[in-house]
Amino acid sequence: MTQTTGKLFDEMARLVNDAAGVAQGVRREAETAMRAQMERFLRDMDLVKREEFDVVKDMVAEARLENERLAARIAELEARLGSPAPVPGMPPEVS
Repeated sequence: MTQTTGKLFDEMARLVNDAAGVAQGVRREAETAMRAQMERFLRDMDLVKREEFDVVKDMVAEARLENERLAARIAELEARLGSPAPVPGMPPEVS
């Protein structure tokens, strides 16, 4: 009887090991499928890369500074002239 019980336990252990191996394989397949789906989803969303975002952010900051410098220069020139220069396409101010 002990030999039969030993074989039974050996078979049960092998079955459990096989089931664990299959479970790991299923987990890897599920992870691979999920990763592929997420990559496809992100690619379809047309997201911008962080590096590109940082470059554009720096460009906007520089443009804003340049805009402020130009606005200050315009204000200085208008002050020298004594009145604001007319802007093409804008109606003259009514006093």
